[in-house]
Amino acid sequence: MAPRIVRSASTGPPTLGCCGLTVRHRCYTKPPMPTTRRRHAITETPPVQEALDELRAELGTDRVPLGELVVLGAREKVRELRAERDDRLARRRRLTDRIRARERLADPAAAEEVRKHGWARPL
Repeated sequence: MAPRIVRSASTGPPTLGCCGLTVRHRCYTKPPMPTTRRRHAITETPPVQEALDELRAELGTDRVPLGELVVLGAREKVRELRAERDDRLARRRRLTDRIRARERLADPAAAEEVRKHGWARPL
């Protein structure tokens, strides 16, 4: 039997009914529940499962502190991004210093080779 919509003044919004059963649709979280916070679902893909299994073996339990792992991972990722940015800025500073000092930025012999033979290399 297909589900049917049941409307009742006593139950409020429509509920699904099938085979004499009625399902009430409502929010089951109570006000103290922090529903304004973002929630995340993590699927244990093979690399994630491998990392978590290694951690589970070290901890000696199946319970993994996911919140702590997210915090540690996010902080490490921020450090990595900042290091890449600092490296990029340092390379730009070196280039601007070389330009200001009027250093040659190209190898004249290599430029002549490209002018004569082009960019392609013989096979």
